[in-house]
Amino acid sequence: MLPKRLVDGYASFLEGRFPQESERYRQLGEDGQSPKTMVVSCCDSRVSPEVIFDVGPGELFIVRNVANLVPPYAPDGSQHGTSAALEFAVQALRVSDIVVLGHARCGGIRASVAEDAEPLSPGDFIGKWMSMISPAIDRLGPRGNRPMADYLSALERASVVHSLANLRTFPCVNILEQRGRLRLHGAFFGVATGVLSVLDEASGVFEPVLDAPGKVFACSAAS
Repeated sequence: MLPKRLVDGYASFLEGRFPQESERYRQLGEDGQSPKTMVVSCCDSRVSPEVIFDVGPGELFIVRNVANLVPPYAPDGSQHGTSAALEFAVQALRVSDIVVLGHARCGGIRASVAEDAEPLSPGDFIGKWMSMISPAIDRLGPRGNRPMADYLSALERASVVHSLANLRTFPCVNILEQRGRLRLHGAFFGVATGVLSVLDEASGVFEPVLDAPGKVFACSAAS
């Protein structure tokens, strides 16, 4: 039996939202999906793209993983879940925008730089996965005298920038972006504040997308 909270939530969905959007669900069931935007988001339970962007069914194609990372292009014959989702979104669904959505207080980011981090299991899948942000750590530079909270905030954003760079190693992404048929975006969500910031790649600065209170963060070593 499913947890009671899920069953209760499903009952609420059937009584409320589903009747309101039944025609939309019918169309999606018969015609298939055609979202225009893909979001790469963290699997953190506090960061739900559908909630943050207040979208309906079929509007976003979402892949979630630990720390919203995009691996580099690596056609090595192994299984690559995020890369497979990306390939499907770009080449089958032909999305026009890809958003890498980072967030504050990311446990994966913190674990990647914690001096006392211990493997969670003999296989340590998370440790291997998080090793992908090593180039972002190198570019950010030493923590120095910065408070850990400030350093982690900078690294969370630098990781988004790194994932955008990895996206561009995929030929299908690079070609379509160069042709103006695909746009890449870096974004950052403040869990406690609700502030959504978007990366200006020219300046390396994340700025609030709306007039809302919040800091402006840069991805340089000085941030």
